[in-house]
Amino acid sequence: MREMRPAAARVAPAPDRGRRAVLCAGAALAGWAVTARASAPDARLRERRALMGTQVDIAVQGADSVLLRVAVDAAFARMAALEAVMSHYAPTSRVAAINLAAGIQPVPVPRELLDVLHMAAGVSRRSSGAFDATIGSVGRWDFDPQAPRRPSDAYIREHLGSVDWRQLVLDDRAGSAYLRRRGMRLDLGGIAKLYILQQGLDTLRAHGVRTALVNGGGDVVATTAPQASAWRVGIRDPRSPARLLASLDLREGFVASSGDYERFFLRDGRRYHHVLDPRTGYPTDGPRGVTLVGRELQAVNGLGAAAMVLGTAQGRELIRGSEGVQGLVAFATGELWVSRGLREQLRPAGTQAG
Repeated sequence: MREMRPAAARVAPAPDRGRRAVLCAGAALAGWAVTARASAPDARLRERRALMGTQVDIAVQGADSVLLRVAVDAAFARMAALEAVMSHYAPTSRVAAINLAAGIQPVPVPRELLDVLHMAAGVSRRSSGAFDATIGSVGRWDFDPQAPRRPSDAYIREHLGSVDWRQLVLDDRAGSAYLRRRGMRLDLGGIAKLYILQQGLDTLRAHGVRTALVNGGGDVVATTAPQASAWRVGIRDPRSPARLLASLDLREGFVASSGDYERFFLRDGRRYHHVLDPRTGYPTDGPRGVTLVGRELQAVNGLGAAAMVLGTAQGRELIRGSEGVQGLVAFATGELWVSRGLREQLRPAGTQAG
């Protein structure tokens, strides 16, 4: 999946009654200041590891510190195994095998990858192709400012016709995936990460953890036990990345981000960022960023990137028309649009993001 390099993160104490820990992490759009407040003296564990080209943080609390350690290790192992299946950079991944066999034959894939590919097809249908996992067909981009890489204009023109999500054939009975045209390539960077984070959270639950948060490059999934306080998630302002725009309390579900300011490089006077438009093969030139909040993975996954591709009016309507999803869109003009439901959840935030 597409490489992501967030800003540095920190764990630091914050003033409050009782015990509190604050976790701030950079992201494509948002820095998430995550606060866990316990009413009982439960054990707590926070750990960070490199996964999916970014830093993934897990924060858990529970009565048994040994159980928490086992659960966190199992969750990281589960996420690493799924990354090995879904990365288009790894030559041994199933995604790489699908790309290699494009136009030749279907490739057997595990159930988890089929689930992600079905999600990709679903958001492609909902957005009329504004999200398209076959965007990898126009070549590999690298947004590391120290060693940026972009396909040539000629390569993009030559391969843009191969960007077509409808040419991906999924066979649930055979457990296979097939790209119809030779030269087509999948890039699941816009849809696999949130699924993998959810699988990490599900692993924690399977080990008996009832209060947990998994944060990967600004995409957050969380759960809380009935007696525990909600997680506090702070949203970084894409117009001024050092500032927290607002915060919200999250008991169950997702906060997902897409944006243009964290991963980019400058070349020949132009700014290139990581959200690519399937219609052109180049970075989008619409909103600066999108934040989505929802309880269901399938409702929010991939929707932010699609909204950025669609632009101001259509992107806003896509969010409005998505059941169970609330959103915030930051426009290039500096304006903000916030859905009514999300506006009611947000709290002002005057603190600096770390």
